[in-house]
Amino acid sequence: MTNPSPADRLRKVLAQDTCHVMPCCWDALSAKMIGDAGFGFTFMSGFAVSASRIAAPDTGLISFGEMLDQGRNICSATVIPVIGDGDTGYGNALNVRRTVEQYARAGFAAVMIEDQVSPKRCGHTKGKLVVERDEAFNRIKAAVDAREAGADIMILARTDARHGHGLDEAIDRAKGFSHLGADILFVEAPRSETEMARLTSEAPGIHMANLVEGGATPVLHPDRLHELGYSFVAYPLTLMSAAMKAIQTSLAVMARRDHPADQLLEFADLRKAVGFDAYYEAEETYSDQRS
Repeated sequence: MTNPSPADRLRKVLAQDTCHVMPCCWDALSAKMIGDAGFGFTFMSGFAVSASRIAAPDTGLISFGEMLDQGRNICSATVIPVIGDGDTGYGNALNVRRTVEQYARAGFAAVMIEDQVSPKRCGHTKGKLVVERDEAFNRIKAAVDAREAGADIMILARTDARHGHGLDEAIDRAKGFSHLGADILFVEAPRSETEMARLTSEAPGIHMANLVEGGATPVLHPDRLHELGYSFVAYPLTLMSAAMKAIQTSLAVMARRDHPADQLLEFADLRKAVGFDAYYEAEETYSDQRS
């Protein structure tokens, strides 16, 4: 009996009648820690990968190859399903197909494809634009075609049309994405609970909420999001923000020629999180075989 694929495992999780909490990762260690903490799945945040890998803003500066390489490391570091940020698909419809195919081979359970003009921007920052509706639909059609041709991966279709074109256009695009075969819908940056309830009711399906602290969408409790029609909620920057604040605090202490002892994990906990304990256990197994 074959093991279920990452996509199959994610489908099973999302079939549950709840709103799952999904902390987002940016590298192998953060993905491993999310899985070790008991969360059911995670998301490779493009904002966070761009910040951590090239120390640059999420404005289309990071390349497809860099994102794919980061994704391989992330998927191999955790047993939980991972959703990958595929941005705009990195080109035309054929590029979208290749992106989906390569993300599936890298081990992702799902890939997000969006309708922003390339180079894209973070959904909660200024200056973002979306392509015409036909082009947006072609991107999702190409992604679905790649899945239907054998790429074992779910398609998460995102629209940023709310920002410049209003909620009606965003809902119409989400409906179109669903009709084309997208598995998950994501309307970025609704501005109120009323808007959130309307889009999930008028464009039925599996919906993802995206909560950025200080962003356009109200930060709501997962139970309330479930009432509003959401199946899971992404926190794309929460862990990175917490980590960066801890680094800033520790650097400030060290700049005073002091030591930030109260900011640190115990060394034993640090070793365990990285995987030393599991490594030593495996090493003992092979040592026993030699004796």
